[in-house]
Amino acid sequence: MEKAIIRQPIITVCGHVDHGKTSILDCLRDSCVQSGEKGGITQKISFTLYPTAQLKKACPIIDAKKIQIDIPGFLLIDTPGHAAFTNLRKRGGSLADLALVVIDINEGIKPQTAEVIQILKLNKVPFMIALNKIDNISGWRQHDKDLEKSIGLQPQNVKLVFEERYYTLIAALNSYGFEADLYFNITDFTKKVAMIPCSARTKEGIPELIMMLCGLSQKYLADKLALGKEAKGVILEIKKEKTTSYAESILYDGELSKTDEIAVADINGTPIITKIRVLEEIQPLCSSFKPKEKIRASTGFRMQLTEKIDVLPGMPFVAYHNNKEEIKKIFKKEILENVKTQERGIIAKADSLGSLEALLTLLEQTHIPVVKAGIGSINKSDIISAKANLEISEIDAVIVGFNVGVEEETIGFSAIKIFTEEVIYKLIEDLVEFREQKRKEIEKRRLMELSTICKLRILHQYVFRNTKPAIFGVKIEGGKLISNLPIINEQGKKVGRIKNIQSENKSVAEATEGMEVAISIPGENYERQLKSKTFLYSDFSEAQFKKFKKNKDLLSSKEISVLQEIAEIKRNEKADWGN
Repeated sequence: MEKAIIRQPIITVCGHVDHGKTSILDCLRDSCVQSGEKGGITQKISFTLYPTAQLKKACPIIDAKKIQIDIPGFLLIDTPGHAAFTNLRKRGGSLADLALVVIDINEGIKPQTAEVIQILKLNKVPFMIALNKIDNISGWRQHDKDLEKSIGLQPQNVKLVFEERYYTLIAALNSYGFEADLYFNITDFTKKVAMIPCSARTKEGIPELIMMLCGLSQKYLADKLALGKEAKGVILEIKKEKTTSYAESILYDGELSKTDEIAVADINGTPIITKIRVLEEIQPLCSSFKPKEKIRASTGFRMQLTEKIDVLPGMPFVAYHNNKEEIKKIFKKEILENVKTQERGIIAKADSLGSLEALLTLLEQTHIPVVKAGIGSINKSDIISAKANLEISEIDAVIVGFNVGVEEETIGFSAIKIFTEEVIYKLIEDLVEFREQKRKEIEKRRLMELSTICKLRILHQYVFRNTKPAIFGVKIEGGKLISNLPIINEQGKKVGRIKNIQSENKSVAEATEGMEVAISIPGENYERQLKSKTFLYSDFSEAQFKKFKKNKDLLSSKEISVLQEIAEIKRNEKADWGN
């Protein structure tokens, strides 16, 4: 029986920003990409072909222990910190066969790390953890080439700090539903997540990291790595070089020839048929491409297409054999089952299919509904959709954009709140905070429609009319003054209703805390009833007071203070009022 051809496992390297993902990759490929990144932070996905020969060179343990390596190497994907790229999808699940989550041992699990772990769990992607930056532990020294021995030889005080930090991580991972331990303490890697202490700077632990990647790939991924017959891939992004556009992509199964026709999915899952003009494969351990007639999975490559089509990042493609209807069903299932919307909700946009799916997943986990989702910048159509939400729910008149811009034609629609962020957890955080503030604002508005809390100081130096109606100046000490508001004095006696409010000789519907305005009260004699008074208060029923009291979290501290004063005035008339 002919032995199946094994493809390279696809390894996604992910984690919190600045925890050393790219630096660890530099150790593996012996390059210096990280120092060339803008601000030392990975800006775009990059992939690296990492052949077996390099594995053995970087990990002498393989030859020393005579470990048999069957895999042809790895395809490593270096990702930005956020979880969207951990969510890169292929038919039937995640694009990644295995993930390497990089965590700074001194900082632990940060929000982006938590996000990554949640996405990996959701997609059932096996992962291991590189506990990076052990050299930053005060007093740490490499005492032996063998990592386990070196840890054992650390001074007692250093060992205690190390143990405290990795035990903290074990407890944190446990809260996400994962059991974890140091790799040399694990006997069954299907039950526990392996943690490999290392340093990208000194390269301590990097050979053990490579050995674990090889071991886990061969032992637990073998069944998934058999090469299929049909070419299948995912377009990561579109890059322009002068006047030429290339689709940087990953071939995750089968073989692809330059002469093949391919079907690329659009946002609706409709196949677009095209031929390949240029086919170039990424070269081992570098970022340059080389023209090829044929490539084999798993590999990173770029292609120039013959048709001028609007290719979206994250979209799947397959080899085309006059089977458009069959491909259409596959694409629709693949895209639409992961991009689910509801009858009402916010508008969500992202820069790729994987990003959009990650955003929708996290919005769902946060219980925020989405009515419309799409790929690309925020445009006028999105604004129109959000405006329609205003009539149904103010809280949903929002557009969130992950890693996308806002088109100029949308400027001026101030009623619609737009959030854009390059870090997904910050986007969700801002949105949750906005929705909570908006919810309180709406509830307070409804509460104030029943009655209004208000305290007025009479400005005796501004008396414009004594009676029919009494017109005089007041300062709003707390709350809000509105027309037709019933007023009581300091003894709880009814004074009347505010008929008009004037500010700077103009009638206004309301006045807020700190403002000085003139008010008119029909049927009241200023000289007789108000001259000796200092404060006036809004009047409301006991039932309305109890409603205010129940919703104290919606009121400002000043409004609560005024509410207490009014309750005290009322209790002087009726002892159990408001209790």
